[in-house]
Amino acid sequence: MPGYLTKHERVAIGGATSLRICSLLDRQQFFDPSGRAEAVGISSAAWPLFGLVWPSSLHLAACMADRPLVAGERILEVGCGLALASLVAHRRGADVTASDCHPLTALFLARNARLNRLPPLRYRLGDWAAVPGAAGLPGRQGRARVFGQFGLIVGSDVLYERDDAGHLSRFIDRHACANAEVLIVDPNRGNRPAFHRRMAAAGFSLEETALGQPGGSGPAYRGRLLRYRR
Repeated sequence: MPGYLTKHERVAIGGATSLRICSLLDRQQFFDPSGRAEAVGISSAAWPLFGLVWPSSLHLAACMADRPLVAGERILEVGCGLALASLVAHRRGADVTASDCHPLTALFLARNARLNRLPPLRYRLGDWAAVPGAAGLPGRQGRARVFGQFGLIVGSDVLYERDDAGHLSRFIDRHACANAEVLIVDPNRGNRPAFHRRMAAAGFSLEETALGQPGGSGPAYRGRLLRYRR
């Protein structure tokens, strides 16, 4: 990636073959001479976060490796970042769409699909705050947005801010089928209660499962798998 230092590594996925992943070298990678970060409202500190492998994404990828495939089911990953879960599902033959709002996500997704000898994976702009039918925020026009409804919606570490306006829960509700399932891996960031209330108001019931460190090694992990159904 011009302007960025990257690394290639094999990332172990519980219950699945490892993935070859190109990611940013560290959290200091910021190169934006054209001003895309400012245009889409992403700070220089937050800009590199999409391009790193996070423990929560490993848990979600392991869930997608273990979950039985359902014939005809459409899957959407929200806030996908490097989209490990989507790559695992795609490799299994699922009908999956990865989505994010970061301008570089599609480039890394395409490269990582090639590194794993996979056909192109469908990617769409997932702008949670967008109003249906509106023109969209500056810097995001002309990019294909998430469209339609899905039987399974998944995400990892997406409750990283308060989201007082409830953008994420409304986005999920808008794109969830009547009997949809939603899987969210959250590393105990403290924003779950408000999200729970909004999901309950949309008709979703909740089941929580405590999670430990993926693979049982490395730094301690404290988080939960949130499974919503309606």
